[in-house]
Amino acid sequence: MHTNYYFLRQLAPALKTYLQGNFGQDLRYMECYSQDRDELVLVFAQARGKLNYYKPFYIKATLKPDFSGLLFPEKVQRARLNSVNLFESVIGISGEPPRVLGIRSFLNERCLAIELENDFTLVFKFFGNRPNLVAFQGNTVTELFNHKLVADEQLRLDALDRPIDQSYAAFERAGYDHRKLFPTFGKLANEWFAHEEQKRGGLASGPDKWALIQELLQRLEHPRFYLTRQHHKPALSLLPVGEIQREFDEPIEAANRSYIAYNGLTTFEQEKAGLLRLLDKRRKRAEAQIEATLQRLISREEGASHEEIGHILMANLHAIEPVPGARSPERLTLFDFYRNEPITVKLKPDLSPQKNAENFYRKAKNEKIEEEYLTNQVAAREADLLRFQQQTKDLEAIQTLKDLRRYSKQHNLLTESNEGTAPGEGTPLFKEVVIDNFRILIGRNAKNNDLLTQKYAHKEDLWLHARDVAGSHVIIKYKAGQTFPKNVIERAAELAAWYSKRRTDSLCPVTVTPKKFIRKPKGLAEGQVIVEKEDVVMVVPKGE
Repeated sequence: MHTNYYFLRQLAPALKTYLQGNFGQDLRYMECYSQDRDELVLVFAQARGKLNYYKPFYIKATLKPDFSGLLFPEKVQRARLNSVNLFESVIGISGEPPRVLGIRSFLNERCLAIELENDFTLVFKFFGNRPNLVAFQGNTVTELFNHKLVADEQLRLDALDRPIDQSYAAFERAGYDHRKLFPTFGKLANEWFAHEEQKRGGLASGPDKWALIQELLQRLEHPRFYLTRQHHKPALSLLPVGEIQREFDEPIEAANRSYIAYNGLTTFEQEKAGLLRLLDKRRKRAEAQIEATLQRLISREEGASHEEIGHILMANLHAIEPVPGARSPERLTLFDFYRNEPITVKLKPDLSPQKNAENFYRKAKNEKIEEEYLTNQVAAREADLLRFQQQTKDLEAIQTLKDLRRYSKQHNLLTESNEGTAPGEGTPLFKEVVIDNFRILIGRNAKNNDLLTQKYAHKEDLWLHARDVAGSHVIIKYKAGQTFPKNVIERAAELAAWYSKRRTDSLCPVTVTPKKFIRKPKGLAEGQVIVEKEDVVMVVPKGE
C-alpha cells in the first residue's frame, strides 16, 4: 500500500508539514536527474543564488512496472558518469529555481503532486500499468520521465481528481458490492474486508456490510502504518494484516522503511518469493477450477437426464395422438416413472416424437463423455494441488540461489506458459503455451494460421482445430524420440476449442492429426485446409 490512495492522503500533509517546519517558505526545486533505469532523484533546497544551495532535501523515486515507491534519504551521491539531467524546463531559461508552494494528493486517485512557482506541477502518477513522473504547466503536460507512455501526454491536471458517489444509495445500486464504490481500497484492504466478513459469520444484509465499510474507512483515514510480509514479500499496510514486522506512527518513516525492505531483498529472496507467489496463484486457479467443475457435475444431477427423458418419451408414445402432417408440440407434459410425477419435455416441433427421442439419446451419449471428462478434470486438478503443495514445501526449505534455480528448472516452474516471438525479432508472432516441455503454438487469425501451418509446422508436428467451425490452427511441436503425452494433447485441444466459434459450448469436438495429413490446394481461402486423416477428441473449451 506504499502507493495506495489512502497512504498518499496521509503522506501529502505529512510531507508538507515536514518541509514547512524545516525550510519555511524558501524551499526550491533545484534539479532532477537519473543514474539508473526506472529511477530518478529530485533535489530541493534553500537556494543561495542560481547554482548554490544548502540544506538539500531528496526524493528518490523508483518507477518500475513491478515496483514503484518513494524514498526520502538524507543524502544521495550523484555519479560523475551515467547521470542525466531531467525536467530542466521546470526551472526555465532564467535558471531561477522555482519555489515549492505545496504538496497535495488527489481525490480517489493514486497520485502525489509537488506544486511549484510559475504554474508548474510535478505529479508522481502511480495508477495504471506503469508509473511515471509527469510535469504540468497549468493543465498541460510538458515533460514525461518515461516517454514511452505516450498516453500520459494526454493527462490533464484538473481531471486527476476522480469524484465517486460513495453513498449508501449508490451502494444499493451497486448490488452491495463495495469494490465498485471503493476501487481505492486495493488488495490488502479488500483482503482485510473479506477476512472480517468471514470472521463475523458472513454479512448477509446491506446495512451490516455498510457498517463494516465505515469501519474500514475509519481505519484507513486514521491509520497506523505496518511493515508486513504479505504474499511472500514485504509490504506497507495501513491495516494489521500478514506477518507484521514493524509499526510506525509517521508516513514518511513508513515509506522509507518499506522502500528499503523491498529493494533490500537479495536476488535469491526475490526469485524465491516470485516462485512462491507463482505456485500460490496456480493453487488458487486449480481450486477455482475444481469448484467450478464440481458445480457443473452437481447441476447435471438435478432433474432428469437426457437418457431418462428419452426413455420417458418412448414409453409415452402411445399417449401422443399422431396427426398426419402435423408438427410436434414445443412442450409436452408426460408421466415421469422415475420420480412418479409429471414432467414437461421440450421438443423440436419439426421432428417426430421418435426423432426427438433419438435426439435425447444422442445428447445422453455426449453427456456421458462430458461427465467422464469432468470427473477426470477434477482428479487432475486435485493431483495438481498436491504437486503445488509439495513444491511450495520444497521451495521454502531451499537456502541457496543455485539450488533454487536448479529446482525451478527440474520442475519447469517457469515454463507453464509464455508468449511466442518471431525468429530474430522481439515481437509476438504466435501465441505460445508450454506444457511438460512441449511447445504449443496458436494462430492469431486466418493469415497467421496459414503462416503457422505452412511455414512453421513440421510434418511430424501435431495439428489441431475445432471441428466444423472457424478457429485458430494449433500446433504441438514434435520432440525427437518422444510421443505426445495425453495431457498435452488434451490441453492443446482445449486451447483449439477456446480459440474458435465453439468457445461458449459445453463440449467441443477437436480434430487431431499429424501435420503431414494437412494439405492446402491452390484456390482455398486464407486459413482453409483439407484434412486427409483425423482423430477427434471431445474437450471443454478452456483458455490460457
